[in-house]
Amino acid sequence: MRPTTSRSLDGYYHINSSTFEKQYKEILSGYRQWSELSHADEWLVFPKNMGSRLCIDETAISDGELYTVVSNPEARGGKGSLLALVKGVKAQDIINTLKLVPENLRSMVKEVTMDLSNSMNLIVRCCFPKASRTIDRFHVQKLACDALQEMRIAHRWDAIQEEADAMEEARHCGKEYSLVTFANGDTRKQLLARSRYLLFKSSEKWTESQKQRASILFQLYPDIKEAYSLTHSLRVIFNKNRTKNESRLSLARWYDKVDSSGFKSFNVIASTLYEHYDEVLNFFNSRSTNAFAESFNAKIKQFRVQLRGVVDIKFFFFRLVKIYA
Repeated sequence: MRPTTSRSLDGYYHINSSTFEKQYKEILSGYRQWSELSHADEWLVFPKNMGSRLCIDETAISDGELYTVVSNPEARGGKGSLLALVKGVKAQDIINTLKLVPENLRSMVKEVTMDLSNSMNLIVRCCFPKASRTIDRFHVQKLACDALQEMRIAHRWDAIQEEADAMEEARHCGKEYSLVTFANGDTRKQLLARSRYLLFKSSEKWTESQKQRASILFQLYPDIKEAYSLTHSLRVIFNKNRTKNESRLSLARWYDKVDSSGFKSFNVIASTLYEHYDEVLNFFNSRSTNAFAESFNAKIKQFRVQLRGVVDIKFFFFRLVKIYA
């Protein structure tokens, strides 16, 4: 829903937008009589918006200030989507706010999707004890992609240094330095820089030029080829496996491959899988992700853009609540 601003009314009705904005805020909107006004910038909670499935995530509202958002995907991004909004990411503050919701309502929650944060895990355990905790698959896949890109970047820095050393040596010897290029016209440094996006994609989605670049890259850097294979196989596990037991075996095999590869950049995802194994596997129960939370956070940011920023955080939340709570 696109908010109506006083500036937009100014163009249609030739009113003074600044005066109308003040009158709307102070008199017409009911903002000053809002029951949540005293604590709106610290926390908001709406028990009536409880659902059997919830999403929890954090987002920056204004000036980089983080708020934790608990949303109800069953509302499909409309009225009733916002369950709670709490300033900061401190677990105890969020737990205290969510416990304002009656226990019988919190007990009806069957599943909560979240990211890899330990604090989010603690919040869900304390506030929704009967709910299964599901870690978003895309956060897990991102760790694998980050590990792969870390290897590419390390090789690129090496290539930059080698090129600089070769140029310095040629200058010192009084020779003209000529760049070595591959069949596709890339230098080694360019090859590593331009391979960034193709490593995010499945090989069947590569263009012809990307196929050629990948072929050269993998021939020069077998470790990147192996790391890409690991990243792709993890994506396949999430895409194709249908049962939790089948996925348990597939992830265990994938973990063994990572362990035997010896890639230090994959240590983070390996330890994450070890620590959150059950929560990652819970994805295969109903294939739930945190996509709704990401989408809802985007709605909040778009709302902020349409209002041309946040001047009064409480009034911003008042208008947000009118639409989503």
